[in-house]
Amino acid sequence: MENELKPFWRTFFSFNWKFGLFLIILFCTPRIVLVLHGNVIGNMQFVGITMLIMAIAPFIFLSKYGRKKIGIKKPTNKRWLIIAFIIGSIFSIFLYFLGELFYGNSYENWYNYIGKSYNIPQRIDEQGRLIMFIISALIAMTFSPFGEELFFRGIVHSSFANSLGNKKASVIDSLAFAIVHISHFGLVFHNQKWEFLPVPTLIWVLSMFIVSLLFYVCRKRSGSILGAILCHLAFNLGMTYCIFYPIIGK
Repeated sequence: MENELKPFWRTFFSFNWKFGLFLIILFCTPRIVLVLHGNVIGNMQFVGITMLIMAIAPFIFLSKYGRKKIGIKKPTNKRWLIIAFIIGSIFSIFLYFLGELFYGNSYENWYNYIGKSYNIPQRIDEQGRLIMFIISALIAMTFSPFGEELFFRGIVHSSFANSLGNKKASVIDSLAFAIVHISHFGLVFHNQKWEFLPVPTLIWVLSMFIVSLLFYVCRKRSGSILGAILCHLAFNLGMTYCIFYPIIGK
């Protein structure tokens, strides 16, 4: 019988919920710490390293059969790759309008706060802004979508699904994804001190949970992890655009 894990790891683990929980603790704890530190120093370069490690996790732990099982394969429904991109784009723009409606230009607006980590100069011409946007968008469309989807919707989801089924596994991986993103917004570093924003955090976490479920739907419908990656990629592109143009352009 084929096994999802490489021979070395079978000595220590079975491909089940315990392994999934182990991965969440092992990878997400340093990720949260590094993001919080990045908010203090205004630099997220070390977070990119955690994304890279998340991306290679399936290749470290899983056999060829295991990698195929988590969705690293050709899509069976290519139409859903386009749908996935549209879904991600629409949700990111919706989240922009939601933040504007409730919190305007304040730091309680998630996109406003996240935008600070881009270190965009207060005075920047259109050409400079376009160059910064392109660079930031390319980074946002590579590290995070590939790293987080191969990790959360890939190896973590499938390990929980082996024990609990896909529906419960999608709730668990989405919840883990949402909680991790409190480090990006929710527990904020403002005026040289930490502050927790209960209501904005609740909205943000719920939004991250919902979009995470959408990532899984795109993976399932497309028949490949690529569906989730493209939905996530489009979401990040939309978010980056909203930060650089409607928000910075105020």
